[in-house]
Amino acid sequence: QVQLVESGGGLVQAGGSLRLSCAASGRSFSSNTMGWFRQAPGKEREFVGNINWTGGTTYFVDSVKGRFTISRENAKNTVYLQMNSLKPEDTAVYYCAAADRTYLSGSLYYYTRQYDYAYWGQGTQVTVSS
Repeated sequence: QVQLVESGGGLVQAGGSLRLSCAASGRSFSSNTMGWFRQAPGKEREFVGNINWTGGTTYFVDSVKGRFTISRENAKNTVYLQMNSLKPEDTAVYYCAAADRTYLSGSLYYYTRQYDYAYWGQGTQVTVSS
C-alpha cells in the first residue's frame, strides 16, 4: 500500500534543531508537490511549508520562514524538514503530505490547504521546551 512515514521528532530545547524525514513507499512521489503540516495542542492543523516536484522551490508560512528548510531526494522517495532555532510554539505533531496532482507549476502559495493533499503520513511529535 501507499505509505508516508515521518520520523525524527523528539524533545529539544528552544534554539535547538531537528531534522524530520518523510519516507514514501508503494509509489513514487517524485512528480508531486510535497507539504508539511503541523497540529499543536488545542489548535487546528496548519500548513508549515511545501516544496515543488523538482525540489527547486519552497514556500513557508511566515512564522517559520528563515528557520525551516525543506529538501527532497526523489531518487530515495524522501522529503526532509530541517528545523532550526526552534521555539516552544513550534511544539506540534508534524505531518508530511503529497499533493493530489502531479507536475504542479503554480505558485506554492496556492497549495497550502489540507484538501490540496491526497496522501498523509501518521505524524511525528516535536516538543520544544523553553
